[in-house]
Amino acid sequence: MRYLIAILLVSLYACTDSNSTYGFESDVVKTVEDSLSGMLRVSGNVTAHLGTNDITAKATERPQMDVLLTYDFSIGKSEVTCGDFNALMKPATGLKVKCITNMYPATDVTYYDAALYANERSKSEGMDTAYTYVGTQFDHEKHCTNLDGFAFHPEVKAYRLPTEAEWSLVAQSYKKHAGGWTSENSDYTLHEVCNKYDSQTNVCDMIGNAMEWVNDWYGEFLDTTLTNYVGSPDAGMFGMRVVKGGSYKNAASSIHIYNRGDVYPVTCSSHVDYVGFRLAYGSIPDAVWLGSNGHPATSRVVSLINSTAIRSQTGTYKVKLAFRDDLTGNLAYIDYSSGASVVNEIVDNIPVYHPEISPDGKKVAFCTNIEGLSGKSEIYVRDLNTSGTNLVKLDVESAAIPRWRVLENGDTVITYVTDVSNNKDDATFKAASTWQVKFADGKFGKPEKLFDGAYHGGVSEDDRLAVTGARLLRARVAKAGSTVMSDAVDTIWYKDGDEAEQACNASLAKDSSKRTLFLDFGGKTGQAFAETKYAVHERLLIVDSTGALVQSIGAPSGFTFDHSEWASGVRNIAVATLTNVNGAHTKIALINLSKNEIIELAEGDELWHPCLWVKKDFDLNDDLQLNLDSAGVYYREGQDWAHISMGYKMSLLWRYRNDVEILCVGSSRTENSVVVTSITAGFALNTGHSGNDMNASLYVAENYGLNHLNKLKSIVVSLDLDLWHNSTEYTEILIATTPGFVYDASHGFWTSGLPDGFLDAVALSSQYSDVARTIYEPSRGFFSADGSGWGTASVELDSNWHGDAGMQKIEWNIKRLKDFIVKTEPLGVNIVGVIFPQNPGYRNTGSWGRYGPRRSVAKDIMDSLNKFQKQYPHFHVLDENKNGEHDYADDCAVNTDHLSLIGAAKVTGRIDSLLKTLK
Repeated sequence: MRYLIAILLVSLYACTDSNSTYGFESDVVKTVEDSLSGMLRVSGNVTAHLGTNDITAKATERPQMDVLLTYDFSIGKSEVTCGDFNALMKPATGLKVKCITNMYPATDVTYYDAALYANERSKSEGMDTAYTYVGTQFDHEKHCTNLDGFAFHPEVKAYRLPTEAEWSLVAQSYKKHAGGWTSENSDYTLHEVCNKYDSQTNVCDMIGNAMEWVNDWYGEFLDTTLTNYVGSPDAGMFGMRVVKGGSYKNAASSIHIYNRGDVYPVTCSSHVDYVGFRLAYGSIPDAVWLGSNGHPATSRVVSLINSTAIRSQTGTYKVKLAFRDDLTGNLAYIDYSSGASVVNEIVDNIPVYHPEISPDGKKVAFCTNIEGLSGKSEIYVRDLNTSGTNLVKLDVESAAIPRWRVLENGDTVITYVTDVSNNKDDATFKAASTWQVKFADGKFGKPEKLFDGAYHGGVSEDDRLAVTGARLLRARVAKAGSTVMSDAVDTIWYKDGDEAEQACNASLAKDSSKRTLFLDFGGKTGQAFAETKYAVHERLLIVDSTGALVQSIGAPSGFTFDHSEWASGVRNIAVATLTNVNGAHTKIALINLSKNEIIELAEGDELWHPCLWVKKDFDLNDDLQLNLDSAGVYYREGQDWAHISMGYKMSLLWRYRNDVEILCVGSSRTENSVVVTSITAGFALNTGHSGNDMNASLYVAENYGLNHLNKLKSIVVSLDLDLWHNSTEYTEILIATTPGFVYDASHGFWTSGLPDGFLDAVALSSQYSDVARTIYEPSRGFFSADGSGWGTASVELDSNWHGDAGMQKIEWNIKRLKDFIVKTEPLGVNIVGVIFPQNPGYRNTGSWGRYGPRRSVAKDIMDSLNKFQKQYPHFHVLDENKNGEHDYADDCAVNTDHLSLIGAAKVTGRIDSLLKTLK
């Protein structure tokens, strides 16, 4: 697990060190002018190459994976122009991007902006759309930042973004001699489309000019060949999208066809002035997704709701949904507290029906037979994780429909029945029986028979009621004054006069209300209560503890209900599948019976037997003057790994606010270089983050460190001279789009004191992934990996970026640092600026580091830093790079500008030694 995490995380701050050419040796792809305006037609039955086997490439760009495309498709001759984009999007969403002329590429657009444009073009030409969603979110500039319930439908013939395979197929035939607008010739600006043109492929600007969105999530590759591959099925751990082709800012030598990202992590809501897109058109037959489990799939299950929306219904992020994917036969689940509403499947060959999540949310029980069918069944319990570990089987002749309960004495038990056949026949029903078995320490205890009859709808908290529904709605009701269920009355509740009506999918509430929900077959009794006619399973019905109907809610138009169940841990919430007119169980929905609302949770081909588990950790009073949608929310679903890691580190900062003496801030070089648990000069916390500008580093130190860390003695900050072509660009990406930071800023960062409930709100908002907890919890924010060497000293940007605009950015960064130094002088807080080592090979280039600047400019910056060091006694510079003349050998490096575990131990020792000398 640690190795896998290392590979994935290093990819976020790794760079490609290869000096290979743009693409692969390949036959030229045949393209012809399309009847669709601005499009070229590409013939199918050709192979695209994704990734590379170059060992110096990023981990997520390896290995090479081949994709056979069996279909024809169309692709834009050029990037979508500013004029075309604004003509459609200004009326549709209000978004109008800036451009010098209408023939410039449309840039500064989010992935969602591009998808909406594709939809608008489809609609303008009378077509269906390739993208669907249930809600939209826009920022103040009208950029679309989220599409709730977003799904891509490859089977629809419509305009869309090209898949990574389609884009790569065309690009790998784009001849290098066609060139591109790169940092060598672009004057660091966009150019009109099709000034760089390949006459052999008829395609423009595949390399340089604007970097381009493609359709895929940022998934993994396998050393194999897939047919009609369309990417990862969901956002996965990091929530990133793929961008291709480099831009006018990149050096030509750093652009490769297999590159998949940018300097910063790229999410659906990212937008910068050098990223645009081109369109594709056409359906993709038998599309194949490749999940993080390494298994290709021809279908997928899509989550339609994010954790914020689930919290608005349940009051907490601690929610899990488990269900059967009937297409694969596997148990699937969504953990809404994980930081991303990703659908996970536990791959196994054991039949999975009627899953039920344990009271603590850590395990899941299931059976191997379905309600209404006779025959033997088995019950299993396993951990609710992607591997489904610790599988155990109940050793009895037959057991079905497991339901967890916690008894008055604190024991956790599973109630089950011996048979789940049709309960219409009295004798057959009573020949089966209801049992319970204790489950503790991962093991089943000795089963205990409760009573005759297969009451698999549940047993009430007080043991005085049990229900079942498998043709008839039967109840077992304890006699008045009796506490023994064996001495109870068996009755049929749902009747039209003396005639029992059909009912199924009975579920007894998992609270003290003793309500039962069920489905019927359009019975007279239900229609009379609902005061409307309806068909089979078109309404969800609820009876009270006496069997009297008390509530009914209709299914959405075009659907009926199936597999209805109460949720656990919260009142008045149920869950059910939605069945379309063809009888397919295509959706799972949450039913809020307090609000009479139906919220779609997931979509797929066949989704069965949902179980919704809810755990409330806090009960914050309604009169608290806090907006719980913003307070403490330092990460919101859909943001990338940089936001997840920064958000989790903010939760650590608040947790350790009374302990931290040394706060480490800065870029990913801080994150993977400073082993804070090894620092002996004081209690330290590492809040380094992927990507950087000086402002983002000092933002945390200034607004949180100085204001709330009561024992703060020193601040360690990375001085990344090669990133000083930025001023506040990364602050806008990391800070300005995150509710918790915005909320704190609007309240003056709580300098007059934290309001009641604030720290509880931080904890309540901690929907961070298990990966983040595994990485950052024990290390207090540090992470690195074993060394793989410095590699080639690749320069990602033209090191001459320090022209007039660049010098202004450098001066801005120097002033920002100086202002912070001046501010901290009277506070008695030491500032240690660390220049972390980079590839010593940069000594043989004109560049100081991975992103520049020229070495002469770096010398001038160092002169300014040394001047500050002399002028302000509390400011100290620890230059571990020494213009490449350092003592960090190959085993000290993960890549060209990040340290390995060995390198981190070395630099941390030197930082610690310096800190111990400071007053």
